[in-house]
Amino acid sequence: MDGNTLIPVVLFLSIAVSICYVVKQLVQSRLRIKMLQTCNSTELVESLVMSDARRDQLTALRWGLLSITEAIGLGLVQLMGWTYPYFSVPAILLGAFGLGSLLYFWFGRRFG
Repeated sequence: MDGNTLIPVVLFLSIAVSICYVVKQLVQSRLRIKMLQTCNSTELVESLVMSDARRDQLTALRWGLLSITEAIGLGLVQLMGWTYPYFSVPAILLGAFGLGSLLYFWFGRRFG
């Protein structure tokens, strides 16, 4: 694929994913507003706010760990001096992704 066809495809996919994400966020926020309007319990409101904050923290933890382990994997590939795509390059990157996921699971269990 040359650059003349790759750029429009990537642009279209980026716009489509962005629109889907915005629609998802709007639907979730509308659902929360309706639920909170019908609810009289302050305990439920507090639990919703706390669960949202916790979910956001765990999301940040997950993507932070995955980014760090992928950076280590890419650094390892660079350190080895591989410029041609050997079969071990995807193995190292997938292993780094798996290690990041396991670290996320461990940290989520430990601090969750």
